[in-house]
Amino acid sequence: MIPRNDLRAPDAPAGVEVFQLTCGELPAAHVYMEAQIFHPDSRRFVLHESATAHGGDRKDSRHRYLLCDLDAGGALLPLTGEMGATAPSVSPDGRYLYYLVDRMDLSGGSLALKRVDLDGSNRETLLAIDSFLPGTRRRPSRIYPLSTIRSDGRRLAVSCFLGDGGRTEPPWGLMVFDIEKAAVEPVLEGPTWCNMHPQYCRSSDPERMHDILVQENHGCVCSPAGDILRLVGGAGADIHVIRDDGSDLRNMPWGRDGNESCMGHQCWRGTGDWAIASVIVRKPEACRLIESRAVKASGHAGSASPGGVRNDLSRGHPRPRFNHFGTDRDGRRLVTDAWLGDRQDPVLLATLGKPGEEAARGLTCLAHPRSSSRKECHVHPFLSPDGAWAFFNSDESGILQAYAIRGLPAP
Repeated sequence: MIPRNDLRAPDAPAGVEVFQLTCGELPAAHVYMEAQIFHPDSRRFVLHESATAHGGDRKDSRHRYLLCDLDAGGALLPLTGEMGATAPSVSPDGRYLYYLVDRMDLSGGSLALKRVDLDGSNRETLLAIDSFLPGTRRRPSRIYPLSTIRSDGRRLAVSCFLGDGGRTEPPWGLMVFDIEKAAVEPVLEGPTWCNMHPQYCRSSDPERMHDILVQENHGCVCSPAGDILRLVGGAGADIHVIRDDGSDLRNMPWGRDGNESCMGHQCWRGTGDWAIASVIVRKPEACRLIESRAVKASGHAGSASPGGVRNDLSRGHPRPRFNHFGTDRDGRRLVTDAWLGDRQDPVLLATLGKPGEEAARGLTCLAHPRSSSRKECHVHPFLSPDGAWAFFNSDESGILQAYAIRGLPAP
């Protein structure tokens, strides 16, 4: 770890320290904020090199995932070396890294689910797919760069393209892998699921653990080959929850009301059944953080979904411009960035109160990453599960790198 207190906010609390974790010639980045990439001890986690803030290229032979050990000074241990490695998830017990090796396209190829111990040993291929998904005429391709793993470690879900290269309005879908049986099943399919961001609820409750948060993009336009020609956010995006067997689709009461639109980042609040979304509001202009729970499906009504409870975590802030964010395991702390422009986007820490009732409080500036904020270099802050560390990306050096902040003030 390289000390980088030049990125520390001038008014940051005493004890806050900033470190640069990667420094090679290849761009490196944290995996997307919602990814389940931490060991339960909060000291070991996965990042990647030859990557952008939004993922790696499956055709890039240099792209690989690395284990970062904070207690060993940020030492980096390679965990993958195969071209096509994508969609990482660390098992809830911290024993394995699961990932996919994507060499599938419309004409054929293969997709493999693999796992490796977090010391880099005992690599296994659990399932290989070289044809259609069971019971379908669908071949998965364009694998989403993020997977999500159930809290009991028995299921892993990832989204993909399911078109055949000829269909107009081609379908996308959600695959759920049964890790114990080495089997896979498609549970959701349609032309509007091209940017799904699937996220298992992290609860250990036997019912809630089956819930997956998913994003739908109404009005998106894709070519028959799966190229996204128009990714409609704003009025087109809404968020749902679905069980991992494909049943019980529900609404999250965000966006689609003509004034409020989903920004495209949402995540569960800790291990509970509340989730938070960043939303863009036209009048008065703002970017807010709204927490809610899933309600019964009633079309695609967004914020007007009957029975929806909404808590504006950002209320009371004079100029809310919040963007990407993450919470700790207990759902008591939140870290976020804000759109201010001119390389001034800060990393901010807040304390969360009672779900559904209290606003975020004690907003504290920790660092100024000085990122260009280009899409491939988004700051994307998140917290370690125990809330002791915050992380972000920046290309302030001219090359995208991964950074960390320790010494966070007590909530």
